[in-house]
Amino acid sequence: MYELTIRGIHNLNVVDLAENSANFPFLLFSWSSLYFSIKQWHTSSQERERLLRAEAEVREARLQALRYQLNPHFLFNSLNAVSTLVLDGEAAAATKMLSQIGDFLRTSLNGQSALEAPLSQEMAFTEQYIAIEKTRLGDRLQVKLTVSPDTLDAMVPGMLLQPLVENAVRHGVASIAEGGKIAIESGLHEGRLRIIVRNSGRQGPGNQGEGENGIGKRNISERLQTLYGNDHRFWLEWPESGGCAVIVELPIRRLGPQEVSTC
Repeated sequence: MYELTIRGIHNLNVVDLAENSANFPFLLFSWSSLYFSIKQWHTSSQERERLLRAEAEVREARLQALRYQLNPHFLFNSLNAVSTLVLDGEAAAATKMLSQIGDFLRTSLNGQSALEAPLSQEMAFTEQYIAIEKTRLGDRLQVKLTVSPDTLDAMVPGMLLQPLVENAVRHGVASIAEGGKIAIESGLHEGRLRIIVRNSGRQGPGNQGEGENGIGKRNISERLQTLYGNDHRFWLEWPESGGCAVIVELPIRRLGPQEVSTC
């Protein structure tokens, strides 16, 4: 009986080996197909990553070029203002303004590499610009800030506010003998970040930001489209009470822990 059992096992092994031998070409083909599929997927993934990196580099280069466009524009306007102060015999104000311009440009150049920044940083940067305009316009410029604390760590495009405020000052305040007011507001609206820059000027549609002074808004529009695609809104309103309001709505992206340590 012991011998019969051994023979049965021996016969079974022979049958299994015969079946495995018959299936070997199929198994080899399956493993080969799996190997080449994985290799092809890996190669395709590497190619996709390379294309994504190339697209990101092109996008970043475009955004940086758009940012670089703003500084000469601001510098030209600011130096014209200094020149006006000098011609008006206000040497002390001109000297103060030159110092403020130097501080403003230093901050701007130090932050050139950041495509996005927390709103708190943008506000501090914009307040530097407002101080320059206050030196030039004095009591003719009134400023009101209504910035919600829960928006301060929200990420926004670098140099988002300053061109909008510059446009508001030039059109809604500086061009009017009695001056005027600008207001900067931020808050959450239906789960998105909403920023509004208002001026109290008398402009209507067609007069706000035309020609050379529209550089800031065109620049911002292009940067928003490059950064967020269609996931943003950017528009102008003309209230019945006068003036103009520029509104920006962005997806909420909070300042991360690693970003906190570098700011």
